[in-house]
Amino acid sequence: MPEAFARRTAWNGPAALKYWHLASLDAPSVAVAWACVFAWAAQVRVAPGMVAVLALAVWVIYVTDRLLDARAGLDGFGGHNLQERHWFHWRHRRALGVLAGIVAVAAGWMIVSRLHAEALGRDSLMGLATLAYFSGVHGSGVHGRGLRSGWVAGLKERVARVVSRELIVGVIFSAGCLVPVLPVTPSGVVRVCVQLALPAAAFAALAWLNVKAIGCWESVTPASGRERGVRRIAFLLAAVCGGCGIAMAGLEPRVGLLMALAAVSSLLLAWLDGARARMDAVTLRAAADLVLLTPVLLLIPIGVTAR
Repeated sequence: MPEAFARRTAWNGPAALKYWHLASLDAPSVAVAWACVFAWAAQVRVAPGMVAVLALAVWVIYVTDRLLDARAGLDGFGGHNLQERHWFHWRHRRALGVLAGIVAVAAGWMIVSRLHAEALGRDSLMGLATLAYFSGVHGSGVHGRGLRSGWVAGLKERVARVVSRELIVGVIFSAGCLVPVLPVTPSGVVRVCVQLALPAAAFAALAWLNVKAIGCWESVTPASGRERGVRRIAFLLAAVCGGCGIAMAGLEPRVGLLMALAAVSSLLLAWLDGARARMDAVTLRAAADLVLLTPVLLLIPIGVTAR
């Protein structure tokens, strides 16, 4: 099939879906959705201010990261396969930079003035994780000629030997979504940890698979074996989440439902991996985040009640 014909027949998603991704609104949406679903599963009331801070912080992180990646790619540093989201951010870098600064200040003000001391402590821990994010854990991390070698490069290499970048991103993202849910009392923390251990692990695995799949799809080198691996991992993760959901159905019905929908998200990632050749690149990338929103169905009042 000629390349021009293939481009014409590729499925282009709606503009709203594409700009949801291009404007870096996808990651905050996923973070807020899972934070609310974690609270639903644990039967706790999440503070709206904490959810707002989570959304603002995630958006600032992603905008900054994409601007840094775009700058590094344009400066000619290796390892930066710029995609449409990077070009979008670079074209609107002045507006996005100013807006990200305003949002960061607003989030900081909310943390200092509105949140409890316990929440401040947890947010500080997530702030340290964010520093790791910018040191090369997510995306390209730190950029600059002077930082391509030395202790930063050595640290990245040592971390990569133990655990993959994708897995660290998944763990950090899942932990960040748990921050608004943790109650202030020690006994409540124990109860929430018991209820959310499986869902948090499932979401970390989904986030890891999401980043891994996108990396394979956007790779500039052939990766036929890795592409098949994405589908196999997605099916395996779906089986594990589904099995855990069935096992938890009698003990914790809400956790069981959440695990079942995590399995659906994994199956949808497997479907996207198989259908990627028939989809526009931006649509495919946006859809990879969209399928992580399936647990939002649990927040729709359809008569599901707590035990």
